[in-house]
Parts: sequence; structure tokens; C-alpha cells
Amino acid sequence: MKVAVAGATGYIGGRLVPRLLGEGHEVVCLARNPAKLDNRPWRPHVEVRYGDVADPASIEAALAGCEVAYYLVHSMGSATDFADADRAAAEGFATAATANRLRRIVYLGGLGEAGDALSAHLASRHETGAVLAAGQTPVTELRAAVIIGSGSVSFEMLRYLTEVLPVMVTPKWVGTRCQPIAIRDVLSYLVAALADDDPADRVDEIGGPDVLSYREMMQAYAEVAGLPRRLLIPVPVLTPRLSSHWIGLVTPLPSGVAKPLVDSLRNEVVVRRPGAGARYGIDPIPFRQAVQLALARSNALEVETRWSDASTSPAQPFAGDPSWAGGTLFVDRQTLPTPAGRADLYWAFARIGGSVGYYVHDWAWQLRGLVDRLVGGVGLRRGRRHPEEVRLHDTVDFWRVAAVEPGRMLQLAAEMKLPGDAWLEWRIADDGERRTVTQTAYFRPRGLLGRLYWYAMLPFHRMIFRSMLAAVVRAAAHRGNG
Repeated sequence: MKVAVAGATGYIGGRLVPRLLGEGHEVVCLARNPAKLDNRPWRPHVEVRYGDVADPASIEAALAGCEVAYYLVHSMGSATDFADADRAAAEGFATAATANRLRRIVYLGGLGEAGDALSAHLASRHETGAVLAAGQTPVTELRAAVIIGSGSVSFEMLRYLTEVLPVMVTPKWVGTRCQPIAIRDVLSYLVAALADDDPADRVDEIGGPDVLSYREMMQAYAEVAGLPRRLLIPVPVLTPRLSSHWIGLVTPLPSGVAKPLVDSLRNEVVVRRPGAGARYGIDPIPFRQAVQLALARSNALEVETRWSDASTSPAQPFAGDPSWAGGTLFVDRQTLPTPAGRADLYWAFARIGGSVGYYVHDWAWQLRGLVDRLVGGVGLRRGRRHPEEVRLHDTVDFWRVAAVEPGRMLQLAAEMKLPGDAWLEWRIADDGERRTVTQTAYFRPRGLLGRLYWYAMLPFHRMIFRSMLAAVVRAAAHRGNG
């Protein structure tokens, strides 16, 4: 079939596309920023079209000629009111699907019973499915709970909570039952749903074979990871809001993402209407095996996609955008000539962040990351997808790759909490038999506070950035001589 994937840049969509290609389907990826898919290994085998769910006209044009569409989009963490944004997006998508006479929409939603006082997040997931089904195109809605896979938001939250804290004072929601499912099984269900030719709408609940409380999931993770049994002390006073701030400090998840997730954990999310596995011919793997596979993928640096692949600031401009003309842009630029080779220089700055750190004054970067988490930012815990390779829109601690030209340049856009927008960039230029490396920090202030911030931090930035560039050049020279 000719299949459209809305959400191909996200965690699920980025893994679904190669599996659809493997089944022989023709895939059209819809993206509000098509360049974000340029470095995916499957990019030459798909058609990428501009399509923004906030712009129904673009979706109608992007779906032209397609037979089935996957709807793997949500606004949690990127919209002030994600429920309103998701409702409007689903309405526009349903209309566009009708206009293009699509045979079916396949949507991945969330488990939970409507009568159980659903959290805002789960209620929005259900509403999105209902809005899609209100259109004329048949909808297959697959409802899942916690998805376990390398790089998934649920797995990272479980992993960090268990690994970082051997003793925890826990809220009541750790006793709530849920039915986790492995990412490979979710993808199998999504692919199998293409064969559904029923003209009626369908809601299928999917889950793994184990029904566990979050407490049991943490203890099982510790066992699989070879950690001592965790001591969990439940108390009734930790509300979802307090819990989200605590999770924001301990895990890579910013509190804006953690809060709706934690709020959802007060709802029991188990399969009440089984039968999907038999219908689609899928036998889901147990929870412990899913954890083993996720850990193996993470340890082998074979993480296809991560929860942070979806940009938290999709409209954020980059330092090179034409919109900078006439605006205030503060610049700190450092240059160094070096005989080091181009490949070694690129390697040296492309591996920055994560376990490598920032070469110099790492304590200052760690402090900045802690401050960012205290004010609700992402901090440094997101790390990197790969210790040395970067691709467009990868996350690197509290940065995101804004532009990359292998062997030539790298630009990182800041996603920490700032009174303005910031970027850090490296460029390599040939100078005869030598090269010149230019490292530039850009800052676009917002109001008076932004300007005060720049001037207050200027002495520290000058010290840190100058020594960081020197360390980058030294690392490149050492690699070249080694």
C-alpha cells in the first residue's frame, strides 16, 4: 500500500517506517520540518512531504495519493494546552483523510477506562481517537499503556528512578496496576493493523502478558539490571505535581512531560477487552524480556529513536535564520589555527556532552544543568543517542542539533531555561595546510532580563568558551597523533 506516517520524526514513527518498508509498502512521511529526516538511514527509500497537523491544508495536500495513514502525533510537552491542540489537530486530520478518500486511519492511543476519572493526558488520548473516528474514514485505534523500549519515555523514567535511587519515598501511584508492552510488539500491532479492511471503526486494547504495579516494575528492572532490591517507602502526601518535580530532578524527563505521565499513573491501565493478540496473530513478550532487550540495545548503542527526538520547541528559529536581520544578537567568537586534520577536529567537537562532558570546567556545566532542572528544564540527563555520532535534531544534554555538516560544522540550539535563545557552533575552515576552528556562542535576549543575563554571564562564558575550544583542538591533535 501507499502509507502515510504522521509523526515519522517521533519515537514510534521513526521505528515504524523501516518496518513498513520491510513489508514492501510505499511510505510517505509527513513532517513539519522535513529536513529533520535527512539523516535517517531509510530516508532514500521514502517520500517526505511537508505536513503540519496545526495546518489542515498542508495535511490535505500531503495525504494525496495515499491509501492508509498512521496518526502518531500528540502535543504533550510542546503545547500550553495539549488537549486543545490535539483536538484541533485530529479534527483537521480527519477532514483531510475524508477529502483524500483514505481507506483507514491507524491511531495509537492510551489504555484506561472512561469511567475511572481519567487523567487529562489519557482523556485527551481517548478524545483524539473519538475525534478521528467522527470523520468518514474508518479508524483502527490501538490502546497501549507503558511502552518498554530503548529510548522510550516510559523506559527512561523507569530506568533512572530505579538506578539512581536505591531508597525512595514513593507516592501512592507506585501501587497502581498497569500492563506494559514491548516496543517491538507495539510495532507489530501497528503493521498488522494495515490488513484490517473492516469498514467500521475498531478499538483494540494491547498489552504484554504481565500485569504489574509500578513498584513491581521497578523491582523487576533492578533484578534484570543486576541491581540490589530497591527499598520503596510509600507516603500519601506526594501529589502528581510534587512527583513530577521530583522525577524532573532524577530522570531525563522535564517536569512538563513528567507531570501528565505521572498524573496518568493514578489510573489503572490494563487490558479489559482481550483478543487483539489472537486477531492480529501476535504473542507479546514478557516484561522482563522487554527490559532485557531495551538494556541490550542501549548498552550496544543501537537506539533507533529516543523520546526526545520530537522537538520541544518546533518553531524555535536558528542562529542563521533570515529573521535575525535587525534583531539583537550577542556573539562570543573564538578561533584557533591548528595543523590537526579536519576529520579529527570534527570528531572532537561532535562528541561533546553526554559521558564525555565539555572538556573543561565540567563542574560548571553540571551546576548549570542542576539549576536548569530546578526551574523545570531538561538539564543534562538526556545525554546523547550515540557517544560520537550526531544527526540533525538529536538531543545532546540540554542542547539539540540545529545544523550539522559532517567534517565541517556543528550547531547546537539550547533547550535549557533561558531569558532568550542560544546556540553554540563550531566551524572548520582550511587555511593552506592548516585549519582554523571557529567556535561561536550566539544569544538572542528577550527583554531587559535577557540582556542582564548575557552581561552577567559574559566573564564566565569568555573563560569557559576559550578554554573549551583549546581543549577541543588538543583532543583532535592527540587523536591525529595517536
